[in-house]
Amino acid sequence: QIQLVESGGGLVQPGGSLRLSCTASGFTLDYYAVGWFRQAPGKEREGVACVSNNNLGTSFAEFVKGRFTISRDNAKNTVYLQMNSLKPEDPAVYYCAASTVQFMCTFSGRIYDYWGQGTQVTVSS
Repeated sequence: QIQLVESGGGLVQPGGSLRLSCTASGFTLDYYAVGWFRQAPGKEREGVACVSNNNLGTSFAEFVKGRFTISRDNAKNTVYLQMNSLKPEDPAVYYCAASTVQFMCTFSGRIYDYWGQGTQVTVSS
């Protein structure tokens, strides 16, 4: 069964850190581009970070550059989103998605074939 599962969300104080995980089952995630998206209540979904297949390249939204990183652990079939220096504007449901598009990644949700169920991130003091 093809599935993506996010985990690692939770409550953190401003300036704190969280690491989100996106674990795939039923397919090899390294062959896929993976994107992280977020959606806050009443707002459009927006791309946060992505990594192309085989770790060829990454891209980050301007509002997370210098704070978030994305990485793969192929042994665990997992992609991580390390979120540092979290801000009050970062809370949202964070989703990961996988795409068969090769050698690139993008924040266009249309190219992604599989989506996880999301994990909630809350930033509050």
